Amino acid sequence: SEDPESASSEEADSEGSEDESGQTGYSVSMEPVGTVEFDAVPETWESYFPGYADMGVALGQAEGLTAVGVKSRYHTRYYDELDSVELDFESVTEIYNDGVDKELYYELDNDVHLTDPQWLVNNAAFGLDASDVEELTETVAPFIGNTNFRRTDPWHEYRYYDMYEAFEIVAQICRKEERYAAFESFHDEFIAEVQAELPAAEQRPSGPLCFAAGDEPEAFYPYRLSDRGTNKKHFRDLGVADSLSNTGIEGLSTDERGQIDYEAILEVDPEAIFVRGHEHKSREEFVDTVLAFMKDDDVASDLTAVQNDAVYRGGPIYQGPIHNLFLTERFATLLYPDVYGGELFDRDEVDAIIEGAF
Repeated sequence: SEDPESASSEEADSEGSEDESGQTGYSVSMEPVGTVEFDAVPETWESYFPGYADMGVALGQAEGLTAVGVKSRYHTRYYDELDSVELDFESVTEIYNDGVDKELYYELDNDVHLTDPQWLVNNAAFGLDASDVEELTETVAPFIGNTNFRRTDPWHEYRYYDMYEAFEIVAQICRKEERYAAFESFHDEFIAEVQAELPAAEQRPSGPLCFAAGDEPEAFYPYRLSDRGTNKKHFRDLGVADSLSNTGIEGLSTDERGQIDYEAILEVDPEAIFVRGHEHKSREEFVDTVLAFMKDDDVASDLTAVQNDAVYRGGPIYQGPIHNLFLTERFATLLYPDVYGGELFDRDEVDAIIEGAF
């Protein structure tokens, strides 16, 4: 089933060759699919994962995006601060609708599917199997992608890629390697500048990351901050520790659907709590609903994080390089307000990279 918010290393390569007609073909490699051959740069594309969609947008390919898994999980409001991004989100199709209809892939007729086929096959709610993926690969377009937003799925026995490793492969597919290199350099400098000012380790908060979509949550699906999935990158970069470490509590996966309640959280009594499922709210709206409910709950009100107003929205489950810049800025200024304030990165520089004007 899907997420409740929903649902030895081989180096990636991109090698081009020119055939007798003068057309340039090239290959790109990524686990679990392996090497995929392209005879032309894809013009239309989809990704079940909004994080990969964000990668394509970061490379200036927004116009070709036709579909994502669940649109509500693709948080496009970050693009409002970037003049370079023109995404017609209304025209983007939602792939998941009480399952995944194989015929939809025929209707969309994309040039490439930036989706890990093992994600489609191993989610029982989708209703697809390996033969469906094989058929679509042969008759529509190849699949290439890696389920890297989390690392808790038992069926994922192949290589994982971090955010920028996957981003580089998407750039190879789009033949936008120079934009990727510019984005990577900008990211590395930004993160280095932020980390240079981080408080000492003992002054950084620890907390659980969990999911509860309602305004009056009484039970939570736990994630693990110690998991190196891409959706926790901002927490790792800002030195936030996982308060569920050594508790025996497993992280959410396609197989693990257990929940924890306030009593279980109170045993840890973390300094902060990060709750996913509320990205449509502002900080103020979250405080007035979720945190207000916790303050009135007999058990939750005993939590140190609740008493100190240190309960926060946890960020989206899927994130790409643009998302990550904004999330790092958001959590840096939220968790360490005495150190960081205002805009921490230059939006104009990001616009220039997306447009290829660097």
